[in-house]
Amino acid sequence: MHWEKSNRLKALPPYLFVEIDRAKRQAIAEGRDVINLGVGDPDRPTFNFIIEAMQQAVAEPSNHRYPFDEGVPEFRQAVANFMKNRYGVELDPNSEIITSIGAKEALAHLPLAITNPDDVVLILQPAYPVYNAAAIFAGAEPVRIPLKAENGWLIDLDAISDELAEKAKLIYVNYPNNPTAAVADLEWYAKLVSWAREKRIIIAADAAYNEVFFEQAPPSILQVSGAKEVAVEFHSLSKTFNMTGWRLGWVAGNAEVISALAAVKGNVDSGQFNAIQWAGVAALEGYQREEVRRQRAIYQARRDVLCDGLRRLGYELVPPSATFYVWAKCPEGVDSMSFAKRCLTEQAVVLIPGVGFGSAGEGYFRAALTVEVERIEQAIDRLAKIK
Repeated sequence: MHWEKSNRLKALPPYLFVEIDRAKRQAIAEGRDVINLGVGDPDRPTFNFIIEAMQQAVAEPSNHRYPFDEGVPEFRQAVANFMKNRYGVELDPNSEIITSIGAKEALAHLPLAITNPDDVVLILQPAYPVYNAAAIFAGAEPVRIPLKAENGWLIDLDAISDELAEKAKLIYVNYPNNPTAAVADLEWYAKLVSWAREKRIIIAADAAYNEVFFEQAPPSILQVSGAKEVAVEFHSLSKTFNMTGWRLGWVAGNAEVISALAAVKGNVDSGQFNAIQWAGVAALEGYQREEVRRQRAIYQARRDVLCDGLRRLGYELVPPSATFYVWAKCPEGVDSMSFAKRCLTEQAVVLIPGVGFGSAGEGYFRAALTVEVERIEQAIDRLAKIK
């Protein structure tokens, strides 16, 4: 039987990390000591108090049935309590919060809920690739808005023409940002909300890294007056509690958008395993525990070692105040893919080329703080040998 991939899949840009991944696997197969600064996956295990809650919940027979579509009510209430305590944001857990299978699936499903074919979806660049794929799968037209270092990697709303804004139905924003680690403040969010209300555009604010911070805690867009008229915010337990494999998150904000997203999810998934949601209750209730706070200090120590080492070698960067990523300039005259391939093939250090996040990321690389300080120091020693 002859068949071809769908046009939706064909429309996706090529996966630019394939060569890096292939070279990494080859280096490992050859027995080389690879230091992986590429993966955005916490290296520490899920906290014990969450695992213990899961162990109890998984033994409960009532959790063995189909989960609640919108999420376990107690989990949504725990989310409401967290948002109130952390941000001062009041949310109705029944209409303004929905449980998601991690943040990624909800981000990907949103355009199916609120856009029609040929609607424009605005996407910042460099960016997490799922925003672009989500628009394409929904039949919408993704339009990339390049971010610039001179603007602190924040979207320049004044540079978006009225004609483009008129066609747009949705805009994805992501702060603290992957890959640049840029953070938006409430003043910028207020400007974004005002602009979106004027242009009648829905804001999808990806806040997956909001709780991985150092000097100052990032805000929520929902703290802005009137934000719930135009915005939904996506949160994840993955990075905060080392729960990437558990796949648990939530979406909060505009009740109509939440309802539309729930309708899509009701047709394509049956929700997340209830026992995992009960573990999520324990996680959110334990947010202020010492071990959770201590993890931020661990990332901060790693950040300081990596940033100091890279700057000592002459790399240009701004130390991140949030996320566990460092975004740095490649050596002058070297494109990001070539630089990343050299680091891997010559010194067995994995870095992510900035161009993999879109053309606006060219000339930069991303390094993750997901290895111990000793390994970061070894990586710096190896990078010193790259000429």
